[in-house]
Amino acid sequence: MALIVQKYGGTSVANPGRINAVAASVIRRSRQGDQLLVVVSAMGDATDDLIALAKSVTAKPDPREMDVLLATGEQVSIALLAMAIKARGGDATSFTGPQVGIITDSRHTKARILRVEAKGIRKALDAGKIAIVAGFQGETETGEEITTLGRGGSDLTAVALAAALDADACEFYKDVPGVLTTDPRIVPEARALPCITYDEMLEMASAGSQVLNARSVEYAKRFGVPLVVRSSFEDVKGTLIVEEEPGMEKVLVRGITYAKNEAKVTVLGVPDRPGVAAELFRALAAADLNVDMIIQDISESGVTNISFTVSQGDLPRTLEVARGVAARVKADDVQSDENVGKLSIIGVGMRSHSGVAAAMFEGLAQAGINILMISTSEIKISVVIEKARIEEAVRVLHKRFGLETDQVELARPFVTAPEEVGMLTSRMRRAGKVRPAPKPRAKARRRR
Repeated sequence: MALIVQKYGGTSVANPGRINAVAASVIRRSRQGDQLLVVVSAMGDATDDLIALAKSVTAKPDPREMDVLLATGEQVSIALLAMAIKARGGDATSFTGPQVGIITDSRHTKARILRVEAKGIRKALDAGKIAIVAGFQGETETGEEITTLGRGGSDLTAVALAAALDADACEFYKDVPGVLTTDPRIVPEARALPCITYDEMLEMASAGSQVLNARSVEYAKRFGVPLVVRSSFEDVKGTLIVEEEPGMEKVLVRGITYAKNEAKVTVLGVPDRPGVAAELFRALAAADLNVDMIIQDISESGVTNISFTVSQGDLPRTLEVARGVAARVKADDVQSDENVGKLSIIGVGMRSHSGVAAAMFEGLAQAGINILMISTSEIKISVVIEKARIEEAVRVLHKRFGLETDQVELARPFVTAPEEVGMLTSRMRRAGKVRPAPKPRAKARRRR
């Protein structure tokens, strides 16, 4: 008997018809003999609607009260799904994040998980029940505050529970047939990848892909939880996400991602002396602002320019902080540009093959697309270009790297069946690639 964690996103439970379809699918899988823990998001656009509702009351909603409000979205989903399963003869019990003991820090609207106690889950599973858990939410150490995990937090909930319970796999059911080579709305020839590595998926998620939350992939890599991304709407194998295996580096580029919600900030006339850049980025970090790409110009006459990118949502606060630092260090000015976007190519094959960057830059140059900024890692090359040309650039590079067809035959077959996932997990453990899952730690607490 395999223990499988399934996660269904908002699109998958967007209306009663979809909830009933999920209930039927879950019951079929349960009757095959697997133990199932199902994590769900809020229905459709419910979270966005709740945010809009809060902002109709006040322009700056209190973060604590936002968590109280937003946590209700997933509670609606778990109750309705449990009802639908019971109506079909299945046995299910719903749990909120606090009820299963997802303990977080106290940063409202973007809390981080400290531990997972998994209270009541094992008992329910052993009793033959399907456990339905609300994603995206937890509680503080004292048990007095509800917290939410930020955008994509339901993915993180699913992976954290899979790690805590030592599940055989964590399956994500999305509105796409797996992890695709790029956005099919831009490139209709984009195809689902049979298998990618944690590192590739992490880079894709951080570079703009919305298939999985980056924090969830990082958590899965840390504890060796095999991930599978499948479609909620069609019966296809999907994409398996695991530790790198021999042969995977033969694929030079695995996929192309982009982000249009970028903004470039430039601090002009910065005194070129030690400590100035540190002061700027320390201030941004203290304001909890995430900086992506950074470029510093060559110093001329004792001054230089520093450019960096942030998300557009963080731009107003970023400009406020940057201008404060600029005034202190006597820089000339701070400028911003929202008409930019980030484009990234990703693949573990870049580690051992030269010429990938040259091919990328040549492809963009032939299309007359100018590069404004460049950033690289071992398995990723990112560029900032004009936002209006992002989609054209995606099409150009998708064709340039032959992503519409298999570049090479992968060295290993696709693993999808539950028993095969279990065999893979066992093999990874024997090879020392899977760390022991965190043990649930019981803690007596008084609840109010």
